[in-house]
Amino acid sequence: MTEMLKDTSEKQLSQLLYAVFFFHASEYLLAIACHGKSKVTIESLLISKDYLLAMILSMLEYLLELHFFPSLKTNWSISNTGLMLVILGETIRKLAILTAGKAFSHIIQRYHEDDHKLITYGIYGVIRHPGYTGFLIWSVGTQIMLCNPVSTIAFAIILWDFFHNRIPYEEFFLKQFFGLEHDAYAQRVWSGIPFVK
Repeated sequence: MTEMLKDTSEKQLSQLLYAVFFFHASEYLLAIACHGKSKVTIESLLISKDYLLAMILSMLEYLLELHFFPSLKTNWSISNTGLMLVILGETIRKLAILTAGKAFSHIIQRYHEDDHKLITYGIYGVIRHPGYTGFLIWSVGTQIMLCNPVSTIAFAIILWDFFHNRIPYEEFFLKQFFGLEHDAYAQRVWSGIPFVK
């Protein structure tokens, strides 16, 4: 039993490590590719204090449950579902970045720049905010992959609330920049976050 738990934790934690490393490294490299190295800062790694706290708490949950409820961590159908969600979320987010190119930014644009265009094709033809959708799926997927029930629910609620507030704020500026074109697009295409118009 101890050997099985060791194998389980090694597999789950290594998958998490790879997922987190790939996510942040690729975000940074794609930001450089889209905007040039001179316009990219360390903030493009998307590692904030809140993010670090969430990940630390999720690891604490994982280790406590591994110690006190080890059978909770050995459900491979749940863990593999989480892994598939991590891959799906990563794919959606990276498609968003690659499709939008220079129009994609980690910071909400409050001023219209000449090269800023409303992207409505590719993945943006199906989801208005695929970067947010991908991050939500990826983040919750990491916790399902670890079989962390508390963090799965917490990540879903906290991220939903974050995007519930961020999307209207961002779309206020998009409407200012693109007017009726944005209104028609917003009517036609789902935001990508449940219960957020």
